Amino acid sequence: MSILVIAEHDNAELKGATLNTIAAAKAIGGDIHVLVAGAGCGAVAEAAAKVDGVSKVILADNAAYEHQLAENVAKLVADLGKDYGHVLAPATTTGKNMLPRAAALLDVQPISDIIAVESADTFKRPIYAGNVIATVQSSDAIKVISVRSTAFDPVAAEGGSAAVESVDIVDDASISSFVGEELAESDRPELTAAKVVISGGRGMQNGDNFEMLYKLADKLGAAVGASRAAVDAGFVPNDMQVGQTGKIVAPDLYIAVGISGAIQHLAGMKDSKVIVAINKDEEAPIFSVADYGLVADLFDAVPELETKL
Repeated sequence: MSILVIAEHDNAELKGATLNTIAAAKAIGGDIHVLVAGAGCGAVAEAAAKVDGVSKVILADNAAYEHQLAENVAKLVADLGKDYGHVLAPATTTGKNMLPRAAALLDVQPISDIIAVESADTFKRPIYAGNVIATVQSSDAIKVISVRSTAFDPVAAEGGSAAVESVDIVDDASISSFVGEELAESDRPELTAAKVVISGGRGMQNGDNFEMLYKLADKLGAAVGASRAAVDAGFVPNDMQVGQTGKIVAPDLYIAVGISGAIQHLAGMKDSKVIVAINKDEEAPIFSVADYGLVADLFDAVPELETKL
């Protein structure tokens, strides 16, 4: 049967996580259809139609979907999903919010955060903060799955020529409404898409000291993240959190500064290609996953590193 992939977007741009999710769909096998639900999002549908491996794009352009309210989009996904064998979405904040609701409406059990496809009904997913990998086989008629984007290489954004089909299904659950949003603007790369990530932990001591990391990040073209301890302490906003309860990243280079390496943080970054840790505690757990470790005071090491770049 065909596979329905839910596109991640902001009504203007198709997000990279969609390409990783389509890669997972290709591993399953079958015709791949992409759902673009939003308002004024025709450009996103056109971009999705060009993605390698996509055979059809379904465009649901309506004000009810403008802000990706999970209650509304889940009803749409459930309405369309009954005609598919698999429904996939990125395991992002948006995907995690919407997909379980759609699965409940379809009366199936969702499979979350898969990192590998064994067959059309069997998948691998991490449990216990990534310390155990579970192999899960589903007998549900419709497999509803969220995909850990860092586990799959993205497909090419060009090369496809899928048809775009508009649908006029309007699912407004009328149980939630969009009030407003405060978006942090930055010239740095998006955390989950950056090739280099520099994260600070409790050892940074306060939010002002993160300026050191920002300066270093600007020289490296990196994104800046943080541990849960730093976020909970109010040093930085929670959209910077890396970890099991934050964002999952797997950049080419991950630099952990003043981070001890709690299990929940390691679960969010240990798949990075190269890990560098700077910590004055030589017994810190972060060194167990680091490719390069520097036992030093970060307030000496980071400024020195910046001057060398």
